[in-house]
Amino acid sequence: MSTAVPAHLRLEPVTAANFDAVCAVEVRPDQTHLVSPVVKSLAEAYVHGPAAWPRAIVDGEKVVGFVMAFLDIAWNPEKDPADIRSGIWRLNISAAHQGKGYGRFAVEAVTAELARRGATHAYVTWEPGPGTPEPFYLDLGFRLTGETSGRQTVGVLPLTPAAGADQ
Repeated sequence: MSTAVPAHLRLEPVTAANFDAVCAVEVRPDQTHLVSPVVKSLAEAYVHGPAAWPRAIVDGEKVVGFVMAFLDIAWNPEKDPADIRSGIWRLNISAAHQGKGYGRFAVEAVTAELARRGATHAYVTWEPGPGTPEPFYLDLGFRLTGETSGRQTVGVLPLTPAAGADQ
């Protein structure tokens, strides 16, 4: 993963000031079956409280996307209550801003945050089939786990511990 982050790119909390711009993020029409709308993600963040980490992807002063991480959830508590995971829950890049590196930036920023919090792996799921983001995630270093979550494919990325990470 790259280490240089352009100063104009950042993740920001979703606030009253940027809420409308974040909710206006829409993926391409051919991708709507692959990812939930931002407003649903924000509702899930509200319901799941501290397990959700929603952020606006901002370039300069413009919201170009939305990313939400999940933090320290019991992955499959019936099978293994000790299997606690963190990772990418949602990634929506505005149709007009795709192909410009914003998705890569968001994934790298979230995985750096997870490493800072002491996570050793980052997980992500995606819908299989036409238009799947699988090549994108594999190109970023995620590897298939062989698991599924519902119908979704599960990928994992080993993380390098951050200096001063909370353990």
